[in-house]
Formats: sequence, C-alpha cells, structure tokens
Amino acid sequence: MKLPKTIQLDISDTQVFDLAAAPGEWAVTGSFCFSDTDPEQLSRKQRFAFQSGWMGLESGGYSTFVQVTTATDDEFEGVVMALADMFVADFGAPDRAAAMPMARDEVRYVADLCEFDDGTMLSLTREQDTGGIREVVRSVSPNTGADQPFKIWELVEE
Repeated sequence: MKLPKTIQLDISDTQVFDLAAAPGEWAVTGSFCFSDTDPEQLSRKQRFAFQSGWMGLESGGYSTFVQVTTATDDEFEGVVMALADMFVADFGAPDRAAAMPMARDEVRYVADLCEFDDGTMLSLTREQDTGGIREVVRSVSPNTGADQPFKIWELVEE
C-alpha cells in the first residue's frame, strides 16, 4: 500500500503557510479542516493552505507537495490512529473509537490517490464550489529513482 509523505523542495512552505509540515510526515489532503469555512474569510496564509496544502499528521502543518511512499500495514494503522487522535483533539470527535471509521476512510482515500510509483510527487488544488470543496490532485513522476533527489530545475550556461 502507498501513502503520501510531505516533502520540501525549498523553504517556500515556511513562508506561505502559518505552519509548515516537516519533511517526511505522513499526510492527508486535510480538506475536512475547511469544511465549515468561507475561503474569502481566511487570511492570506490560511487561504494558501486551503488552495494547495496537504496536511502533515504530526504537526498539523501544511506542505505544497507530497511524495508517494510505500507504507507497511502497521504504518497504515498508525496513520489511521494519528488522524483519529487529531479528530478527537482538534475537531470535536468524542473519542478515538468514534473517530476511527472516518479516519480510516480518509486514509484509504489518500491511499487511492497514491496509485503511482514510489517517489512520484503529488500536488493538490482545492476550491469551493456550490457542491462543497473540490480537490484536484496532479502527479509529477520523477525521471530518477525514488532514492534520488527530485530535480525541479537545472542551470544551463548560455
């Protein structure tokens, strides 16, 4: 099974989000954070999180990109429990048992988004429309192995 992990290509996430996720955190889309929010009422940094942020589960911070990573069954279950605990601590779920089904559904959803080779980067675009929040996920496949750094630009002498 595959799940997304946050990555940082540069320091921009620390500049555009109120809280940037640390590289290597398991991540979810986090759209539930904005379910009762009017994007027009958000601060600039909150609006950027709404528009393009993946939510890291350890910090609750945001990342512009995630990378597809193979996860063990134990890691999957750990992500589900971490998200259920977040639902209790930050979103009003009464207890972990009550939060587990929704957390499991959310983690399965992001696992379904990760049907790519390890190392593939994913970006997220989110917008509010009349039916609610709409997400579009785009993939960028690396042209190197998953254990190699992802090259996003190259300097060429003229």
